[in-house]
Amino acid sequence: MYNSNNASNYRYRRILLKLSGEALMGNQQFGIDAERLEQYALEVKKAVDEGLQVAIVIGGGNIFRGMQSPKIGIDRVQGDYMGMLATSINGMALQSALEQVGVYTRLLSGIKMEQICEPYVRRRAIRHLEKGRVVIFVAGLGSPYFTTDSAASLRAIEIGADVVLKGTRVDGVYSEDPEKNPDAVRYSNLSFQEVYNKGLNIMDMTAFTLCRENNLPIIVFDMNEEGNLLKVLHGDEIGTLITEY
Repeated sequence: MYNSNNASNYRYRRILLKLSGEALMGNQQFGIDAERLEQYALEVKKAVDEGLQVAIVIGGGNIFRGMQSPKIGIDRVQGDYMGMLATSINGMALQSALEQVGVYTRLLSGIKMEQICEPYVRRRAIRHLEKGRVVIFVAGLGSPYFTTDSAASLRAIEIGADVVLKGTRVDGVYSEDPEKNPDAVRYSNLSFQEVYNKGLNIMDMTAFTLCRENNLPIIVFDMNEEGNLLKVLHGDEIGTLITEY
């Protein structure tokens, strides 16, 4: 049951959770893994049950990535719109998984698809959050050349989120790719300027700059570890926190 009384125990009460489409693949090569989908739904449910307000942006890379379209002879703009539809498929799958575990949701789209979701309206999105519904933003910003990272940053700013959480399969930001270099150093805290100086690839530059200019903190953490989402929201030192200072 949604109960906002418990939210006072947490550092972050309204969040934007960014998930990659690839995260839904699990150990598969493409598509959606049912076990991973259920795992994410249960993690989000724990946050909602604590009275926290959760908005989600999910990518579509497990189905189609717009930036790859020129390689296969598809116009970039057309490819980006195809990618937006891929995020909508993932959003519908996540919506179904959340509702199966008893979480009320709303799917809001950057492009009009009246039969399956609501068009994005800022005040409507905020009202859904206030009512304890998980809001899933799909179809990016509705325009080509913008990534789902940019959509996550902008939507987070628009709804007044306390933090952008980037759920990944690694436990934070490293000096190098830890899957390629086991000696890579993990950072627990970084400033926005340090990320620029070190050339760390956290999200695309447009998205990252939006967060910096609006003083919106970013936390990169391992979403696949059970219980991590609530720990991050509580303020535990999980993952890497990126702030102005």
